[in-house]
Amino acid sequence: MARVERGVGAAGAAVRVLAGVLALIGLVLAVGGGWLLSLGGSFYYLLAGLGLVASAVMLWRLRLLGAWIYVGVFALTVLWALWEVGLNGWALVPRVVAPAVLLAFVIAALPVLDTQRGRRLALGGAAALVIGGLIFGVVIAQANRPMDPNPVQTAALAAMADPSPRAAGTDWPAYGGTESARRWSPLTQINRENVGRLERVWTYRTGDTPEEKWGAETTPLKVGDTVYLCTARNILIALDARTGEQRWRHDPEVSDEWIPYTAACRGVAWFDTAAGASAPVGERSPAAPASAAAGPATACATRIIEGTLDGRLIAVDARTGRRCADFGTNGAVDIKAGMGDVVPGMVSITSAPIIVRGVIVTGHQVLDGQTRSAPSGVIQGFDAVTGELRWAWDMTRPDLTGRPDEGDTYTRGTPNMWTTASGDEQLGLVYLPMGNSAADYYSADRSEAENRYATSLVALDVTTGRPAWSFQTVHKDVWDYDLGSQATLIDYPTAAGPVPALILPSKQGDLYILDRRTGRPLTPVEERRVAQGGVEPDERTPTQPFSGFHTLARRDLTERDMWGMSPIDQMICRIGFRQAAYDGIYTPPTSDRRWIQYPGYNGGSDWGGVAVDPQRGWIIANYNDMPNFNRLVPREEANEKGWFPRGDPRLKAQTPASRGGVPEGAEGAGDPQMGVPYAIDVNAGWRMGSTGMLCKQPPYGGIRAIDIRTGRTVWDRPLGTARKNGPFGIPSMLPLDIGTPNNGGSVVTAGGLIFIAAATDDLIRAIDIETGETVWSEVLPAGGQAGPMVYEQDGRQYLVIMAGGHHFMETPAGDHVIAWALPER
Repeated sequence: MARVERGVGAAGAAVRVLAGVLALIGLVLAVGGGWLLSLGGSFYYLLAGLGLVASAVMLWRLRLLGAWIYVGVFALTVLWALWEVGLNGWALVPRVVAPAVLLAFVIAALPVLDTQRGRRLALGGAAALVIGGLIFGVVIAQANRPMDPNPVQTAALAAMADPSPRAAGTDWPAYGGTESARRWSPLTQINRENVGRLERVWTYRTGDTPEEKWGAETTPLKVGDTVYLCTARNILIALDARTGEQRWRHDPEVSDEWIPYTAACRGVAWFDTAAGASAPVGERSPAAPASAAAGPATACATRIIEGTLDGRLIAVDARTGRRCADFGTNGAVDIKAGMGDVVPGMVSITSAPIIVRGVIVTGHQVLDGQTRSAPSGVIQGFDAVTGELRWAWDMTRPDLTGRPDEGDTYTRGTPNMWTTASGDEQLGLVYLPMGNSAADYYSADRSEAENRYATSLVALDVTTGRPAWSFQTVHKDVWDYDLGSQATLIDYPTAAGPVPALILPSKQGDLYILDRRTGRPLTPVEERRVAQGGVEPDERTPTQPFSGFHTLARRDLTERDMWGMSPIDQMICRIGFRQAAYDGIYTPPTSDRRWIQYPGYNGGSDWGGVAVDPQRGWIIANYNDMPNFNRLVPREEANEKGWFPRGDPRLKAQTPASRGGVPEGAEGAGDPQMGVPYAIDVNAGWRMGSTGMLCKQPPYGGIRAIDIRTGRTVWDRPLGTARKNGPFGIPSMLPLDIGTPNNGGSVVTAGGLIFIAAATDDLIRAIDIETGETVWSEVLPAGGQAGPMVYEQDGRQYLVIMAGGHHFMETPAGDHVIAWALPER
């Protein structure tokens, strides 16, 4: 064997540069691997690091043995990777891709290391590397396919009648399609055979894009021949449903100081005064959605009602956009009355109000993480015609049914309902997905009523505002697992016949089926023992409820689930995993070290909710699958960091870069929680500081079809491609379905299609409901973090979405309302 002598020139110098790189990587892996092994972690990184150092030494000496050592390390790396994760393509990426790239350089060095056989060895090695790459590509492609659909019964559920007064179809009269929140359309003109021919038919620019904290999240309504929507800062707009041309525009003039975490307006409510009296449903006139375009000319006979970021209800004439003079004061009602001092941004309505039996029921967002004495989460009901307060529900004061006396306030710090309610017009019940008490991550000072109603679905009698029943999904919640999704009303099949029911999604991933008359679970719910301890061991409940019907949650995390772009990234995440407190879901919060919360506070299911196909009897649920990496920060340390609540005068002395309760990053990333012993620091999604990639392996989000009868999964797939994701925030543009974080819901049609955007790849897509395969997609001009809607006008079916982007999801900001339809004949 011929050996290269010293001083071979540029080629030899290049090999020594490679040796230096391998030595550096090897040292990092050896030191970090030794640390990981001392924590009880994998042995691989220490051994691989020592192997790379040995290879580097030989390569520096221009010995062929250095190449063979690296080949041996690589071969053992592949065997170890297959032993750990099998043929999971995304899990193999950090284990083998970077080592394979280094192998390519080692192969290129062979002609320098062996002048006689090196060229032949290099050619053979390159061929093997190419073949291995092709095989790896096939593995990745297989990992991205939806699971094969399970054979399930697809007959329509009997008697799945929608109790809402107005049906979705020609119109889309409510945020979730109807007050039942099924997100279902019976339209069939666009179907699996022709969806590929969709074309944009109009685009409307709202002109309202905040410079910071953008995220409109809007789902428009369509009634008659008009589309109604609100913008990020609550500008109300009416558009011609055929052309997208503006008919009117009303600006309630919301100041930017009132923007809470996100400038969001998820939707508005439409109301017909002739059909919406408060009498029981059987005594009312039938609703007539077409009256928005063709009814009587009486001012505000039909009206649009929205909640604003500064805590007002605004009512305008659906025809003209002018304020309804008979509603409140000049068409507005201030919901903050009775709440006491309210710092701008602390009380905001970001979700569509719901109207049941002529009563507008609204909750509001209370800015998370600021202070235990935050404004009340009181729920209020207002007359949809006059704006008069009908009732108020302050959970700690059941005797208080209206405004508190002068000088008094609704109970501060109580759980709020920031998301969208659903309602049953026939039962006269409105279903409230409740959030948590102020200071989400500490529970010692909560009242009995707060512990009863927090993170619960509460059914209120819309006539009296009193609770009819409640169902709690988390006991003494200190994980910010508030209910973000609307409950979806269905008829559930039982041996005794269909039962009026609802589907309750949760951030933990569990789906519950409840009798919507009584709150009684219709499918098993089990109290299971969970981890104990943390900073409040006496406050943690020994058990938590788990659904026996279905869960979107995965198994508990292990060290093997850690990820990264390279073995070094993955090793760092493995060290973090071993150092953190983690004992499965409901690991109690800790202060002495980080704890892992999995799933994180984005779900599971969040504000996008679920859709239901009543013809097949399937639930369509998109979901997130990411952990949070959290720590409770002692008060003195939080003060030193400058973490004070919004409105605190100490914030004025801080630099613009300081979050101080108005996060620049993820929600909870430095929230003060003033009034309790700890602030909270949330690393949402558990990101690495070096590359910005997530520490858990993909997928990070998915979409699933579930059989309502059995709770079985029909199919499941990642949702979202890697095209806009990559290390250091650099888009990879890879069209592979990695499964991204997602926010926003779907709509299902009788044409056999699911329309959804939601993911961070800025695509809207149509999915074949039978197979889970994407059959059409189009690039959006901004992020699609909103729910789409479907309607028909003059015999033509339209698909519409608001592309406004989202600062938290790091998708581009926009102000585009876009409509698609099939080409006209």
